[in-house]
Amino acid sequence: MKRNLAYVLLLMLAAVASCSFTNKTFENDDKDKLLLDLITYVLEKGHYEPKALNDDFSVHVFEDFIDVIDPTKRYFIASDIAEFEKYKYQIDDEIKNTDITFFNVVYERLMERMEDAKGIYKEVLETPFDYSENESISIKYDEEPFAANRKELKERWRKQLKYATLGNYDSKISHMENKEIESSEDDDHTAHTPEEAELESRESTEKTLDEFFDFVQDLDRKDWFVQYINTIVDEFDPHTFYFAPEEKEKFDTSMSGKFEGIGARLQKKSEGAKIVEIISGGPVWRDQRLEVGDEIIKVGQNGEEPINIVGMRLDDAIKLIKGAQGTIVDLTVRKVDGSLDVVSLTRDVVELEESYAKSANIIKGEEKFGIINLPKFYVDFNDYSERNAATDVAKEVERLKEEGIEGLILDLRDNGGGSLKTVVEMAGLFIKDGPIVQVQSKDKGKDVYDDKDERIQWDGPLVILVNELSASASEILAAAMQDYKRAIVIGSKQTFGKGTVQNVIPLNNMLRSNEHGDLGAIKITTQKFYRINGGSTQLEGVKSDIVVPDRYSYIDLGERDQSNPLGWDKITPADYKAWDGYINYEKTIADSEKRMATSQQIKLIEENAKWLKGEQDETEISLNYDTYKEEKNKDKEQSDYFKKLTNYDSQLTFKSLGYEEQLFTKDSVLREKRNRWHKNLAKDVYVEEAVNVLEDLKMNNIKHGKLASVKN
Repeated sequence: MKRNLAYVLLLMLAAVASCSFTNKTFENDDKDKLLLDLITYVLEKGHYEPKALNDDFSVHVFEDFIDVIDPTKRYFIASDIAEFEKYKYQIDDEIKNTDITFFNVVYERLMERMEDAKGIYKEVLETPFDYSENESISIKYDEEPFAANRKELKERWRKQLKYATLGNYDSKISHMENKEIESSEDDDHTAHTPEEAELESRESTEKTLDEFFDFVQDLDRKDWFVQYINTIVDEFDPHTFYFAPEEKEKFDTSMSGKFEGIGARLQKKSEGAKIVEIISGGPVWRDQRLEVGDEIIKVGQNGEEPINIVGMRLDDAIKLIKGAQGTIVDLTVRKVDGSLDVVSLTRDVVELEESYAKSANIIKGEEKFGIINLPKFYVDFNDYSERNAATDVAKEVERLKEEGIEGLILDLRDNGGGSLKTVVEMAGLFIKDGPIVQVQSKDKGKDVYDDKDERIQWDGPLVILVNELSASASEILAAAMQDYKRAIVIGSKQTFGKGTVQNVIPLNNMLRSNEHGDLGAIKITTQKFYRINGGSTQLEGVKSDIVVPDRYSYIDLGERDQSNPLGWDKITPADYKAWDGYINYEKTIADSEKRMATSQQIKLIEENAKWLKGEQDETEISLNYDTYKEEKNKDKEQSDYFKKLTNYDSQLTFKSLGYEEQLFTKDSVLREKRNRWHKNLAKDVYVEEAVNVLEDLKMNNIKHGKLASVKN
C-alpha cells in the first residue's frame, strides 16, 4: 500500500496523542505502582515487538538491575545476591500485579551497603599503597564474582583504589623527574618524593570519593526507581526509554537543537562515560582533543578536585558535565589509545547551526567536484516549511551546479539519522521517481513511501560516504541509492544497523485524572524500516560497495553490540527499476578496490584499528608501578607512531562556495569553521578515493545533457 508520508505520520501521532489504543482505567494511590502499570501497558499495546513477561524476562531484569546499580561489584556481597535470588523468577509476576517488592528490597540493601562502603574506603586509604608489589586488577567486572564477605570486599576496594591512585602517583613522580615543568595556580608541578606522591594521591582519591558519596546521598528514592523502570524498559530494545519529567524536559530541549554544555553525547560504561558523538560547533568539537570512543572517568569544576564518575549513573554524570555558558569543566579522560589526559573545556551554548548541511568545492587539476556534509536529517516538526535537511541539501546541490561541479559526494559519516520525510524527499533529488523505503508497523501491512516527482536535480556521478556511526535515516538513503545503483557507497564494512523508529508518548495523556503531577514520557519503538529490496537495515545496516577500514573497524559500536536489539528480517521487495545512468557500475567498484589495496595510508589505518582493538581488549592491569610505567611508555610510543596518520596530504584543494565567501567578511567564526573543515578534508583518504570514483563514474556516465532545475 502506498501512502502519503506526511498524512500517515500525522494520523499516527494523533492516535498516540489521543491514546486510541487504551480503554483501561489506571488508578493507584502509589505513584511508583501507577507508573509501572502505565509503562508496562504502553509497552504491551504499543511496542513493535513486545516481550512476553515470563521467567526469562524476570531473570534478565534481575541480572541487569543489579549490574546497573553495582557495576564494579563493590557494594553488594554474595549473601546479598543469594537473598535477592528468591525474586529472580518472580519479577514478571510482580510487574503484572504492580508489585515493587523486589525493587524495595534491593534499594534498601543498597543504601545499607553504600553506608558500609564509606567506612571501607576510609579504612583502605589509611594505609600506604606499595607500588613495588607485583599484583594486578581485572577491570572486566562483569566476569568477577561478588565478594564472599566484608574482608574480600575490602580487598576489592583496595585494588580498585590503588588502581585509581596509580595515574595520579605517576603524574607527581613524573613532575619530579621533569624539572622543566613549572607550577601554576591550577596544577601542582613541584617535585615530589615517592612518599609524598603516594600520600597526596591517596588524599586526593579520598576527597574525590567523599564528594561522590555526598552527591549520591542527595539522590532521592525516585531517582533509583527510574533506574529500575528503565531496566524493565530496556529489555524490549535499546531505543525504548522512560523519561522522568526532568529528563523529558531535557529531551525536548535537545530536540530543539540548542542547549548549554560541552557538545558531546555520552553512553554509560562500567569504566566511565563513553563519548559516542561529538556535536559540530560545540566546545569539544572546537577543542579537538577529545574523540569518539574516549571515556570520561572524572569531572571537576574549574580547578576543583574532580569527582570520579566510574559506577555513577549516566544521568548524574551528565549533570556534573553540563553547566551554564562560560563556566569551566575539567574532564579526566581515558583516551581510545589507553592514555590518560585532563581536558578543560569552557561550556557554551551548543547551536544547531553546525548540524546543518554544508558544502565545498573540490579542485583536482582542471576538474571540479562537490561535497555536501550532512550531520543529521533535521526538521522542525512544528513547521515543515521551515529549514529542513531535504530543502537545504537541494539548495547546496543547486549552488554546486552553478559552480560547475562534475560529480557529487554526499558525506553521511557520523550521521545518526533524523526525519524520515526528509530522507524520502532527499532521495528524490537523485532519481526520476519510485519507492524509497518500506515501513512496517505492529500488526499491520507494509507502507511504501515513494518519490513521486519525476524531476531529477542531480543526475551526474554520485558517491555516498558512510561509517559505523551512520544510522537510521542515513542507512535508508544509502540503501535506496545502493539498491537503485544510483550511487556507490564507500565506507565501513557496514553501517550502524538501526532499522527502527520511535515515538514519544506523554504518560499523562493516558490518564483521565491525575493527582500525582507530571509522570514523564516513554520513547517507544513502534515501526521497522525496510529497504526497497525487502531487507531490513536492522543489525546488518548497509554494506558498503567499497569497504575501507577506519580506526573503529574492530571496536564494538553498532546496533548489534547494544542490549536487546530487535532482529533482522525481510519482507517482499517494492517495485522499482535500477538506474541506467552508468555504463559499468561494477568495474568502477573493482578499480577502486585495487587502489585501496595498495594505499599505504589505508594500511596504516588498518594497523591502527587493530592496535586500538588490542588496547580495548586488555582488561588485566598491573598495579606494579614499574610495569605500569613501562606499559604506559610503550602505549605512548605506539600512539605517537600513529599520529603520522594526520600528516597525510591528498593534494586536493577545497574551497567554499561563492555565497559563503561573501559571508566570511562579517562572520570570522564561520570562516574559521570552514577553514578547519577544509583542512581536515585535505587529509581525508576516504574523500580522496571518493573523488577517484567520481572520475571513473564520469567516464562511465551516460547522461551528459543539461541537468534539471531545482525542485520546489
